[in-house]
Amino acid sequence: MSATTSHLPLRAAPFRAPTVRLALRPESPARGHSDLDGAWWPRSRDLASELSSLADVLDPLWGRITRVAVNPRHWPSLSPRISVNGHVVKVGWFTSELDPNEILLLSYTAGRWDLLVIPPDTGASSAARLMAAASGDTAAHTTATAVMTAERVRHARPDPAEDAGGDAFSTRDPDQQGAVGM
Repeated sequence: MSATTSHLPLRAAPFRAPTVRLALRPESPARGHSDLDGAWWPRSRDLASELSSLADVLDPLWGRITRVAVNPRHWPSLSPRISVNGHVVKVGWFTSELDPNEILLLSYTAGRWDLLVIPPDTGASSAARLMAAASGDTAAHTTATAVMTAERVRHARPDPAEDAGGDAFSTRDPDQQGAVGM
């Protein structure tokens, strides 16, 4: 007795790499209202196009995102409603109430999350450090701007004037200038 099976020919399917660059902090029962829950590194400053890929990852984890709030400083074009994966997300923007380096995500079913938004033009190594800082244990009780500032301070280049042998005292206290320069 012979059995024959017919197999469909294999066909190539395009591979789609994940499009969202995201790092999330592990859940914590002691989470504060304004603690960072992680970091998001969008590829552009177009919130309407970037939000879909973020929702692809977060909706299954946190429940459907229904509202977002951003500071408009870093988002040049904001619409009050954005269509995201077949549903509408309401967008709010606040200039003084919300950290300019943060996005606030809301879900009716699961609550609120705060993510550091890493500027799209940030280098990969700096973005990796920022993602680790915003998704680690030290992200509790800190702000998005504090994380960004700490990265700038820790990894800032020296003043080019000092490297080139120029006037290194131009930003220093004038009282120190005479003592050090003479």
